[in-house]
Amino acid sequence: MTTYKVALYPGDGIGIDVVAEAVKVLRAAEVRFGFKLELTEFDWGHRYWQRTGQVAPVDFLEKLKPFDAIFLGAVGDPANLPDHITLVPLIRIRQSFDQYVCLRPAQLLAGVRSPLAGRVPDDVDIMVVRENSEGEYVDAGGTFSAGRQEEVSLQTAVHTRKGVERILRYSFDLARTRRRHLTMATKSNAMKYSMVMWDRILADVAHDYPDVKTDKCHIDALCMNLVLRPERYDVIIGSNLFGDILSDLGGAIAGSLGLAPSANINPERTFPSLFEPVHGSAPDIAGKGIANPLAAIRSAAMMLDFLGQPDAAQCIETAVRQNLSAGAVRTPDLGGHHTTVQVGDDIVVRVNG
Repeated sequence: MTTYKVALYPGDGIGIDVVAEAVKVLRAAEVRFGFKLELTEFDWGHRYWQRTGQVAPVDFLEKLKPFDAIFLGAVGDPANLPDHITLVPLIRIRQSFDQYVCLRPAQLLAGVRSPLAGRVPDDVDIMVVRENSEGEYVDAGGTFSAGRQEEVSLQTAVHTRKGVERILRYSFDLARTRRRHLTMATKSNAMKYSMVMWDRILADVAHDYPDVKTDKCHIDALCMNLVLRPERYDVIIGSNLFGDILSDLGGAIAGSLGLAPSANINPERTFPSLFEPVHGSAPDIAGKGIANPLAAIRSAAMMLDFLGQPDAAQCIETAVRQNLSAGAVRTPDLGGHHTTVQVGDDIVVRVNG
């Protein structure tokens, strides 16, 4: 029996609620498909900070390194701890483990209503690829004369040819498995160094993929077009910042961020990859039993697929789609009145067959 070691990092807010449901579904898939998950939970985040004054232990990366994958719920408790502190472990995981690919699918599924009038499932089927290790994540900058009238802040995004080229090649390869259309988000009309470099590298790499339709669009126009004509898009590749913006917009037009999964991947598998729902920690509804667990459950399916259990992954994804299509058991964000646990239980029943 194949065994996988998975680190659970529920984090904060509804992360704790949705990870519990994802684990239930993973356990059901484990039994049905005959593999073993060794799950180890870490209570890092605000809870850990309350006890220790730190969001995570100093050696947290060493603790995570031996695992095959990391499963994250959500991080953030801004009423008690600033987000730029809470996010430090997540950013360090992504960079230290070279998880340079962030995959965020945006799909309108049957049984879900998009806020865009008249849209049907075939109209929204987009894979947003986010460069996940450079750009705004690089800690380059500083604040001078803080709190004074003369205060100045500098925040520098760093882009390398290696980083841009490898994420573009990953995106082109992904487009070849889908509808062979790649769109790159840019802003080279205003950002004359970084985004002009992205434009140049796109043109260079595109020569190696003549079978993929390639275009680029300024980030502001792309956001507009995603609302007006989402059916035009297949794979969208963006820098760290642009990809983050686009994936939230994609989740919204697909009906709810509560349905949007994501994967932070080290394609070379030299380090563990991390899987998480796109949504945040939503502290206003944490512990109330109304958070939608489906994004976390779909993220768990992405994790199983990456680990080498595609049948189990497809079974979970099918169970989610059956739940949504039936429309009988759903959380308030989708117009229902059921609890987080009840939705998780419904998925388990469907996975069990």
